Amino acid sequence: MTALLAPVAVALDGPDLATITSWARAAGPYVSTVKVGLETFLRDGADAVHAAREASGGRDVFLDLKLHDIPNTVAGAARSVAHLSPTYLTVHASGGSAMIRAAVEELPGTRITAVTVLTSMSEDDLSAVGLLGPSIDAVRRLAALSVAAGARALVCSPQEVAAVRSEVGEGIVLITPGVRPAGAALGDQARVATPEQALADGADLLVIGRPITGAADVAAAAAAIAGALTHHEPKSADV
Repeated sequence: MTALLAPVAVALDGPDLATITSWARAAGPYVSTVKVGLETFLRDGADAVHAAREASGGRDVFLDLKLHDIPNTVAGAARSVAHLSPTYLTVHASGGSAMIRAAVEELPGTRITAVTVLTSMSEDDLSAVGLLGPSIDAVRRLAALSVAAGARALVCSPQEVAAVRSEVGEGIVLITPGVRPAGAALGDQARVATPEQALADGADLLVIGRPITGAADVAAAAAAIAGALTHHEPKSADV
């Protein structure tokens, strides 16, 4: 990653392919990564990945599908996107070791990225679904399990990133959604922090969507966030 690119994955969750392509083109000069999520991928398929990569100037692609199924099915799903060569592909850590390992074995050149606990979930939500908490303990357990199964990146909230870094050490890319510039609306995020704080606590890559893509001037919003962050160096290799 060049010094001019911020460690940001801009979330391209838009209503159509033309819109996400325009966002990728506008943000691409300022960010390291473009994120294609479930909504966009189910609608536009491989075209979304190709368009995001090309329009952004060849930025890393974060394919955020959050796979969660039996190991054989997840292996097949990972195999089906191998031709897209994503830098990151997400699976749910709660799918267990065998499931995570199945994805890792199918895509050795991709950083299989285990999602610990969704940043939209509050402590009450975790309790309601029976996940033993508090959330920081659940996240640490799932992080350790995922890394042992071969995951090379983890998704956790910015409030837990320091604890996860302590748990897994260096060399694992920590990705944090729920990042909001000071004063920005929280949307559906429950466990949040500012971009600067998330990086200071040990994050390597920040997922930022609406504060960039919802701005009247997407390029200016991406540039402003990048300008505040580019003095931070990533803490893990090959981000």
